[in-house]
Amino acid sequence: MLYGIIISLITIICILLIVVILLQPGQKEGLSGGLAAGMAGGSSMGARRTADLLSKTTSVLAALFLSLSVLANFAIDRGDTNQSTIQQSGLGGEPIEQNDFTAPSQTETAVPQQEDFEIEE
Repeated sequence: MLYGIIISLITIICILLIVVILLQPGQKEGLSGGLAAGMAGGSSMGARRTADLLSKTTSVLAALFLSLSVLANFAIDRGDTNQSTIQQSGLGGEPIEQNDFTAPSQTETAVPQQEDFEIEE
């Protein structure tokens, strides 16, 4: 239950991160370069504040993403098992077939066998 809530929050934060990163300016572009400068009558004061806001928002969302990812690791419901799935399958169920590598193979060899010919004189 808790794990599902954390994963949902991580998904929302990822979407917000994508939007905020795409809004950040490239080279005199983006929200802070074009839109905010145009709204402020060409002054770069509004553009700079917008870039700072987007940068801080990116940092906060990235920190939330990192902390929720670590928290999700601890929130996974592992049950009462202390062994991996492979270890559990080897203990209780069918016995694992052991191969005898000393016995000859039942398949034909890929290399053709040469017959010994006697040379008659």
